[in-house]
Amino acid sequence: MERPGATTLRGNPLTLIGPELHAGDEAPDFQLVDNGLKSVTLKDTGSQVRIISVVPSLDTPVCDAQTKRFNEEAAKLTGVEIFTVSMDLPFAQKRWCGAFGVDKVKMLSDHREGSFGSNYGTLIKELRIESRAIFVLDPQNKIRYAEYVKEVADHPDYEAALEAARGAGALTA
Repeated sequence: MERPGATTLRGNPLTLIGPELHAGDEAPDFQLVDNGLKSVTLKDTGSQVRIISVVPSLDTPVCDAQTKRFNEEAAKLTGVEIFTVSMDLPFAQKRWCGAFGVDKVKMLSDHREGSFGSNYGTLIKELRIESRAIFVLDPQNKIRYAEYVKEVADHPDYEAALEAARGAGALTA
């Protein structure tokens, strides 16, 4: 399924591959790679509340800020795991985390198969990178919050995602 014009980059329309997911939908499975080059599926992410922060590339200012913000928030939340998904290679993700002291967010790469992007509707066809999005999953793998940021260069609604995570069973420390 293709969604032409579903996202933009500097105002230029781009096509997203995959469905547009909504709160209440079952979270689709995926095949990602962690920084140890191990395969990670939805089941491997655990059975707690999860925030999945999707970014085009860590080497861009908004992606950098988004990932750092969620790393800070992770220290304040209990019962929540936060993952960042991008097309960056696992080596680049590990280097970036080391350079900025990001140690609470778990980094996952979609570079190998693009299955996360095509299953969650975040894969930009023209660029083969992820669009900016946030998903909050509850312990039963139901999507409690989904945001597809229309303009790739814009920030997501951090507060709405964090509130959804708290409402899905997370408590502040």
